Amino acid sequence: MLIIGIAGGTGCGKTTVVNQIINELPDEEVGVISQDSYYNDLSHLTLSERRETNFDHPNSIDFKLLAHHLDELRNGNSVKQPVYSFLECNRMQETVPTHPTKVLIVEGILILTNAEIRDMCDIKIFVHADSDERLIRRLKRDVNERGWNLDETLEKYQTILKPMHDQFIEPSKEFADIIIPNNKYNTVAIDIVRTIVNEKLS
Repeated sequence: MLIIGIAGGTGCGKTTVVNQIINELPDEEVGVISQDSYYNDLSHLTLSERRETNFDHPNSIDFKLLAHHLDELRNGNSVKQPVYSFLECNRMQETVPTHPTKVLIVEGILILTNAEIRDMCDIKIFVHADSDERLIRRLKRDVNERGWNLDETLEKYQTILKPMHDQFIEPSKEFADIIIPNNKYNTVAIDIVRTIVNEKLS
C-alpha cells in the first residue's frame, strides 16, 4: 500500500488537489481518509461547549485511532472509519466500512504535525495557498455549509485559526516531500504525484 499524506492550511484547496490526483485513477484501487473523521469524541460536552473547542490544535485529533486504522489497512484489514458532523461538532454513532486499497490518501490540516502519521506516509505533500485566499474560502464554507454566522467565523479565524496555523500547520511544511502552490491549477506537481501513483498501481 502506498500512503500519501496531504496537509495544508484551512481553505488551501486540499480537496481539490486530492480530486486532481485521483481523477483518472480506478476507484477500487485508491482510497481517501480524512483527518476530520478523527476528531475526538466530544459527546460529554454541550453543543455550545463543542463549538468553543479549538479544532485546529493537534490535541483535537484522535491520532492514536487514525494510526491504528492506517496500520490495519496497510496490513490488509478493513476498518470502521468514524463519521463526523460539522453541524453537531462531534463524531456520530455510525461508521463507514473502509477497505484496503493499493493507494491511500490521508488528508487534513494537521496530518504532518504528527510524527507517527508522518512516518507512515510514503509521500508527504503540503498544499500552500495565499492567506487571503484561504480566509475567503473558509468564510464561504463555514457560513454557507456549516451554519456559522460571519462575525463568529471572523472571530474564530483571528483567535484560533490563524494562531494555530502559524504555530502548528505552517511549520509542518518542512516535513513535506512536495509543496504544491494552489493559488492556481498546478499541472506539473499534480502530474508528478499521479505518475508516482500510476507506477505503484502498475
